[in-house]
Formats: sequence, C-alpha cells, structure tokens
Amino acid sequence: MIYLLALIGALTIAVLLWRAFGPERVGASSRRAPVAPDDDPEFLRTLGEQHRRPEDDGS
Repeated sequence: MIYLLALIGALTIAVLLWRAFGPERVGASSRRAPVAPDDDPEFLRTLGEQHRRPEDDGS
C-alpha cells in the first residue's frame, strides 16, 4: 500500500515539474492580446499628431 502511495506522489510531482519547466506550447507565447485603443501607444501617437495638425477642410 505504501508503494502505491509513493508511486502516486512521484507521478504527481513529475507532472507538476513537467508543467512548470517542460517545453512551452507552440504558439502560446506568440499570440498577442488585443489592445484597447487607449492602451495602444501607436494609436495615441497618431491621435496626438492629428490633434496638433488639423485637417484643412477647404474653406
């Protein structure tokens, strides 16, 4: 009985170590979370440029 508990414990530890230090999933880190417009530096920069340089409306 003690050997069965030791085997289950060893397997549990092995699985936890594998998940912590094993190879990463393919594509998991390459995905980028969507960015809200007010958090996107590029969007904010273009807004600032448009605000500083108003469009000519032809009048």
